[in-house]
Amino acid sequence: MKNEKPQILLVDDDKTLCALLQEYLQEDGFDVTSLHSGDEAIARLIQHTEFDTVVLDIMMPKVSGLDVLRTVRAKSKVPILMLTGRGDDIDRIVGLEMGADDYLAKPCNPRELAARIRAILRRTHQEPLSNNQHYQLHGIVLDSGSRSVSVNGQVAVFTSAEFNALRFLMEHAGHAISKQDMTLEVLNRQLDAYDRSMDVHLSRIRQKLAAMGVVDVIKSVRGMGYQMLTERVED
Repeated sequence: MKNEKPQILLVDDDKTLCALLQEYLQEDGFDVTSLHSGDEAIARLIQHTEFDTVVLDIMMPKVSGLDVLRTVRAKSKVPILMLTGRGDDIDRIVGLEMGADDYLAKPCNPRELAARIRAILRRTHQEPLSNNQHYQLHGIVLDSGSRSVSVNGQVAVFTSAEFNALRFLMEHAGHAISKQDMTLEVLNRQLDAYDRSMDVHLSRIRQKLAAMGVVDVIKSVRGMGYQMLTERVED
């Protein structure tokens, strides 16, 4: 991290809630900047790169959190945690599909929010999973040290969650990994009931690999989880 304290950008049009969350997070060791509109968030994130994580409310007037996410994700890999309505499953899935790293339902417990932020920071800045920092399979070359990926010689861009999921699959290629283990390892939290986060992250990884010519290398194992195949399935 660039500073001793993690730099968090909190974006929510509810100024009272922002003040409460900012106070809690700052007491918990974060350096927090609050903004209250989507256009302010876009301008700040496009011009500055000092933030370690963004906490972004979906439901904001004029420029929504999803609008912010779409604009920022086209230019930046900064980790983004979406705040969603408790029953807004569609918004959660759409947010993940657009590149959000995680989500938390509102009203949220500040302690849970702090835990989710720390989980994102751990996986964004974590050390390599093993002494072997390079993985190569199916034309995919992943470097744990530089957190970079190339596919068939082309640079591939993944969010922190997607990168860690791909790395975990490649490290355990040939073995089925449970969704519970994937969630714990990749998102640094327990799998919640009806949580589709890992399904969406894996779907995005498949889409990105397919766009670069690598298809059918990640298998969904019914009742279990996922598996990176050691040999590509031929039609």
